[in-house]
Amino acid sequence: MTEAFVYDAIRTPFGKFGSGLAGVRPDDLAAHMVRSIVDRAPGLTPEALEGADGRGAIDEVIFGNANGAGEENRNVARMATLLAGLPVSIPGTTVNRLCGSSLDAAMIASRQIQVGDADVMLVGGVESMSRAPWVLPKTEKPYPAGDMTLASTTLGWRLVNRNMPAEWTVSLGEATEQLRERFSIGRERQDEFAARSHNLADAAWNAGFYDDLVVPVPGTDLTRDEGIRPGSSAEKLGGLKTVFRKDNGDRSGTTAGGTVTAGNASPLSDGASAVLLGSEAAAGTLGLEPIARIAGRGAAANEPQYFGFAPVEAANRALAKAGIGWDEVGAVELNEAFAAQSLACVDAWKIDPEIVNQHGGAIAMGHPLGASGGRILGTLARSLQRSGQRWGVAAICIGVGQGLAVVLENVNAK
Repeated sequence: MTEAFVYDAIRTPFGKFGSGLAGVRPDDLAAHMVRSIVDRAPGLTPEALEGADGRGAIDEVIFGNANGAGEENRNVARMATLLAGLPVSIPGTTVNRLCGSSLDAAMIASRQIQVGDADVMLVGGVESMSRAPWVLPKTEKPYPAGDMTLASTTLGWRLVNRNMPAEWTVSLGEATEQLRERFSIGRERQDEFAARSHNLADAAWNAGFYDDLVVPVPGTDLTRDEGIRPGSSAEKLGGLKTVFRKDNGDRSGTTAGGTVTAGNASPLSDGASAVLLGSEAAAGTLGLEPIARIAGRGAAANEPQYFGFAPVEAANRALAKAGIGWDEVGAVELNEAFAAQSLACVDAWKIDPEIVNQHGGAIAMGHPLGASGGRILGTLARSLQRSGQRWGVAAICIGVGQGLAVVLENVNAK
């Protein structure tokens, strides 16, 4: 089998719910990413995209999306490809593994490359949580006399099957409270982790780390991630009220009191990401040099209420596939759904916390569900490229108790 490589990665700035990107349809966000990453590859000329024999340079577009119920029109990958003006001959498919959707898209595409079914794959993800529609269930009989309730598709469970055990269908925040109780992760640690995320993200932007990774969206004023709060501190975050449970004043994390706040959780967000993957031979097609090799992939699942812990086993499996151990890993991009679940994963891996999310994370930058996997994969590839570290892990937790992880090898490691 051939190897699969990351050749380029971009994303939009991530906007806050109802704010900087709320006026842009998700299919337009995705189309902007498709068009932008194609335009960055010198070899992807109009002639190359069309192909002399009707088969162009890009074999397929795969996008992740967690909603699909609204303006995404179910298959946003195909919609974005058409809206971006790419040839109609390029197929497109959309993957839904909730928060892990775009990382799953990259994993699927890398397998296609490895088995020889594709040479160049354009992957990514998109989510407009601001524009996620309300849905109304269909009635079981015509002309019902009672009222019907609209359900929001922005986040979490909706139209729950009555056969699902109640402990599985708790909110993501309550699930996180249960996880931090299980591992005794206190409020102070969560707030310190969250403050670190904001300050590292701000420093990375100020240092120019994201200049080549982030492409602004035309017609908007957003030039950097909207949720970053420079100068954050655990003391400031400690003043925020808990959301899912009442705060009983205990900060140890061992009691039933609440610890999860808006400050130590990722915010509802809008955004999109894209990654160009290809075989070694794709360098000539794209006119680009590879950044990193996809060395291992892992998927895992556990009880739905402990979704935040699933990346632990997913990453361990990916490392086993790559044939390396945690002692060889120089950088980790772990999507920060919540500070508590991130800390639980870092503790379980027994790694140096300083190698995790060195350029900030989702608590600061935002978590547009379908786009986050592409964000962490692209950030990891560029981080390895700039630091010279050889091995890195991108991992993400997924609602309903799943986790995904990818191991990257820097092709130009020291």
